This record gives sequence, C-alpha cells and structure tokens, in this order.
Amino acid sequence: MVKLLANPVPLRALLVLFAAGFAFTFVIWLMRRLRSDIAAEADLDSVAPPTLEALPVHLYNTVIQQLKQQKHELQVQTLSEQRRARTSENLSQTVLSNLPCGVLVFGLNGLVKQANPAAKDILGFRSLSGMSATDIFRGATVCSPASPAVHSESLEDTPARLAEEVHVVLREGSKHRQLEADYSTPQGERLRVAVTVSAVPAVDGSLLGAACLISDRSEFEHIRDQQQLQREISAQTALQLRTSLTTIAGYAEQLARNRDSDLVPQLAADIASEAASLDRHIGGFLAEKRNAPGIDARASAAGRAK
Repeated sequence: MVKLLANPVPLRALLVLFAAGFAFTFVIWLMRRLRSDIAAEADLDSVAPPTLEALPVHLYNTVIQQLKQQKHELQVQTLSEQRRARTSENLSQTVLSNLPCGVLVFGLNGLVKQANPAAKDILGFRSLSGMSATDIFRGATVCSPASPAVHSESLEDTPARLAEEVHVVLREGSKHRQLEADYSTPQGERLRVAVTVSAVPAVDGSLLGAACLISDRSEFEHIRDQQQLQREISAQTALQLRTSLTTIAGYAEQLARNRDSDLVPQLAADIASEAASLDRHIGGFLAEKRNAPGIDARASAAGRAK
C-alpha cells in the first residue's frame, strides 16, 4: 500500500478520479437546484393577479357611488358659477345701458373695448367699438379742468387735447383726471362735455385700461348763460327803478316846496311821465320772466345736480 502511494502515477489517477466525482456530484446538485427554482417560478406564474372582479361587490358599488356624487356636486357648482357670472354680466350691462352719462372703456392698445348707448348719443357715433381716442375726440381741447390733476400741457399756451389726456392715463396709470372740453360731433354740433378719465386696475395692481365718464354740460352752460343774462337784466332794471324813484322823489320834493302855479302842472307832468316809464320797465321785466318760466326751474335743477 505504501508502495502504491509512493508511486506517483496511481496517486495522480486517484486525484483525477476524486475530482471527477466531486464535479459530477456538484453538477447533479446544481441541476436539481435549478429545476426547483424553475418549478417555483412556474407556480408563481400560475397564480392569477387580483382583478376588480375579485374585489367585494359592495366596495365596488361604494366607489362608483362616491364618484357619481362628486361628479354631480361638480356639475352643480359649475352651473351655479355660470348662473352667477351671467347674472353679474346682465346686471353690469343693464346698469351701463341705463346710465345717463356716457361710458367708454379703452384697452391698453388705446382702442375702445366697450361703450354704452349714452356715450354714442353724446358723441354722435353709431358705433364706437375699435375706435381710438384720437378718432373719437379728434380736435377737442381741454378748456377748464375741474381739478388740479391735469396734464402739464394745459399749463402751456397750447391747450391740451382731450385724446392726449386718455393716452397719458394709459401710459402713466394715473388714477383719474377731471376735465371739461369743447367737443364737436361728426354732425357739426358743438358741445361742452365734462370728462373723467380713470385708470382700470386689475386685482394684482396691473393696468387693464382706462375708463371715460362723459357728461353733456351744454344745457348747463346754456342755463348758466341765461342766469348771467337774467342777473344783468335784473341789475339794470334795479338801477333804472332806483333812478326813477329818485327822480320822482326829487320832483315831489320840488312840488312840495314850490308854490308857483305855473310850475306845479309841469312838475306833476314830469312825475306822471317818470311813473309811466317806471311802469313800462317793471311790466317789461315781468313779461320777460313770464315768457321764460322754465329758466329758473332749470337753473335750480342744474344747481342741485352740480
């Protein structure tokens, strides 16, 4: 046995045989392990994943009902918001349509986005949409600003243009400008208009455009001229009355002091003539007042409106 082990050839053969046996055993074990893993994966694949049909029926119905309820609530909320928006829009349109003063809304591009019927009537246009301030007001000049917040051009020799005041608000975002201007309609009618130009801000403070409120002050100017004329006539009449009364008083005093029989008829005639002249002046003044009964009423109404 010792001789056998001492011989290298049999020893080498034993080592090769042992290695071959070990390798064969390892391959057998590895093949069995792979087979078991493949069988396990096949079992997993054979198990079907859970589906909606596998869920409980009542849970499925509950989810469906909740989805339907949420959809219904969203529809109700949407319809409510649409109704509120339509109501607000209709109210705004009704208010604008019935305002006695004209309203123009200019966009940032300087063109009219909205105009109410009163603005069309005052300015003499059938349609104002898409027109610029220059096209609408043309050569209208600011004549007497109602507030100190006016453009610097109004302080120069050249009067400020009404259209330029609108552009200033759009450029600078000024809060408001209250102006009066002489305006001529496309039909040639001359008007005195009061214009308030205000900036239209957004919720975040940015500028959306400019709004113009326009009032026709021609009737008010006419009433003011009539009032001035009436004041002048009244002052002149009062002066004439005072002069006539002073003259009559002078004649009466002379008549009381003078005993000349030839001068008494003359003084009496002068008193009668002055009294007749006084009666004519008073009668003419009262007749003018009767012929223009609406002046005082219009003047008082305009004063209250102012």
